Amino acid sequence: MKLTLIVPASGLWAARKAKGKRNGKWFRFSLLSVLSVAAVTPPDWEIEIIDEQVDDLDLDRPRDLVGITVMTATAPRAYQLAAEFRRRGIPVVLGGMHPTFLPEEAGRHADAIVMGEAEPVWPALIADLLAGRMQPRYAAHAPFDLAQLPRLPRHLSPRGPHYVTLNTVQATRGCPHRCRFCSIAAFHGNGQRQRAVAHVIDEVSRLPGHHVMFIDDNLAANRAFARELFTALVPLEKQWISQTTLSIADHPELVALAAKSGCKGLFVGLETLSPENLSDVSKQFNRIDRFKRQIDTLHRAGIGVETGIVLGLDHDRPDVFERTLRFTDDAGIDAVQVAVFTPLPGTPLFAQMERAKRIFDHNWEHYDYRHVVVEPRGMTPEELQAGADWLISQFYSPRRIAARSIRALPQLGLSGTLFFSLPVNMAYWNRVRTFGIAGHDPARARESAAQGRPSYAPTHV
Repeated sequence: MKLTLIVPASGLWAARKAKGKRNGKWFRFSLLSVLSVAAVTPPDWEIEIIDEQVDDLDLDRPRDLVGITVMTATAPRAYQLAAEFRRRGIPVVLGGMHPTFLPEEAGRHADAIVMGEAEPVWPALIADLLAGRMQPRYAAHAPFDLAQLPRLPRHLSPRGPHYVTLNTVQATRGCPHRCRFCSIAAFHGNGQRQRAVAHVIDEVSRLPGHHVMFIDDNLAANRAFARELFTALVPLEKQWISQTTLSIADHPELVALAAKSGCKGLFVGLETLSPENLSDVSKQFNRIDRFKRQIDTLHRAGIGVETGIVLGLDHDRPDVFERTLRFTDDAGIDAVQVAVFTPLPGTPLFAQMERAKRIFDHNWEHYDYRHVVVEPRGMTPEELQAGADWLISQFYSPRRIAARSIRALPQLGLSGTLFFSLPVNMAYWNRVRTFGIAGHDPARARESAAQGRPSYAPTHV
């Protein structure tokens, strides 16, 4: 039996491939979601994994089952691929966050959907398929016991120059916080689950090379666990990056231990420079008056900082773009993920925006944090789109990238600059160079919605 597991391309990359252009994206990581599914597939199955943003997909290759992991921004492409495979008589299973939160919609495009974590239900789905009784929905009744996760078949990982490392590891799942814009808590439930540190270290020690990416949502949420993990990592002499909250910097001894264990960079969500916005999204544990000091603490330890900034929250005004740029320059932030406020299905903010009828664009391709899909309170959609585009163009201008790289060398050292700061900046610069900045017209999106066009129809074939 032959199984193909697919990570579909998002709209911009799918369009680029449709035009016959090279479909590559820098700073990608090996994808554990599909590797975990492969790990719980019967060993006699032949498995192929396709990362469509860097791989070509042969629709006509013989296969017995297709599984597609779906985020909201990739849903249109996933539905398009599902239709192609089903037209060829191949059953399709959709899983991931989008089918979990919108099962009725996703179910119209698949033979079965998986809601929530796949590992607990995938073996039963395979057994039902072989018996000719596959059900339309599969959902686990309890969180997956991470101690039961088998060794991942890493030899199946797509490879190529676009991956900064294939060594991705997950030490925890979930996050103890309940930020209203985040789908992690809705998907994984309350709290965080940790793997046994000994199991994590065994996995890391088997990985080739020196670089590791922990794809945890909040690696240092549990300080006792983080301390145990970092201590155990020290003898391995690996270099690693991950994401957590800035509150790690309030514990200098933990920061020092992270650096000693090989941490070279962290993604942290600043989100906004407005305390009112932080309150609205239930992230009051972020303290704006501490941001610069916390970033300095990480830098002094030799740890690079990439921050997430959300633009277009209800207390943002047109001056937010220049204020944000000044702050990122003054704070010496190494990279910024600029996100236009995008309420994702399954989150409290999505439900709130739907009730208020503020969402004017339900084309899921636009839910990539680069398109305005909600009527903002403090400016027009056009002002928000133009301001976000301007901020990205300014922060990732060649002049600023060069200045940050020069500054990073004494702060992060050569290894931190080459593993974290420079690749992240070049990845964002490559996106700007590849797709440009301007292009989305919120007015056109509102017009399409008013004309009743299908909300999730893909725009690229």
